[in-house]
Amino acid sequence: MRYADGPGARCEVFVAAPMERVWELVTDIGLPARLSPELHRVAWLDGARGPAVGARFEGHNRRENMPDWRTVCEITELTEPTEPTESAEPAGSADPAGPRAFAWGVMDADGRYGEPVSDLAGALARWRFELLPEGGGTRLRQSVAIGPGRSGPSLFIDAEPELEEKIVDFRLNELRTGMAATLEGIKSLAEQGDRSGSEH
Repeated sequence: MRYADGPGARCEVFVAAPMERVWELVTDIGLPARLSPELHRVAWLDGARGPAVGARFEGHNRRENMPDWRTVCEITELTEPTEPTESAEPAGSADPAGPRAFAWGVMDADGRYGEPVSDLAGALARWRFELLPEGGGTRLRQSVAIGPGRSGPSLFIDAEPELEEKIVDFRLNELRTGMAATLEGIKSLAEQGDRSGSEH
């Protein structure tokens, strides 16, 4: 597994709560800062006030024994189901809670790992939430693919190229741990009906 191959990871959880509630939490960019072990602060950029394709936000990250760093993210996907038309299906037979997706790319805008990047083609990671209706609740998935842009693992690979596969595997395991924490946090908030996590 090499960095240039764009390796990724995925986690999922069943949430015993309506899709609308889970979607409200997932599209709140401030919520992961409460749940993630790495991300600790976010803010909209360029006057954006909420999620929309093309909207950008910055994320401030920290890890033990490392200087804090900033990334710039751009929303690449915001997919909500189309409401059924009256003539499409008999009353009560259509399910308006179809699949939903929310995704963004992360860029090293400050050049922490090399040349500054402001274009999605050089994203250091791509993140995605997917929501599907399931058994009266919601199946929530989160996934990430790292690269092709340089990121933290790139520095370690530069220093010890013979360990590239181990370095990539270690980073993916870290990301899985973070995703699991985020998903469990969303599940807990959604199932408790706690609205404090949302800005919407």
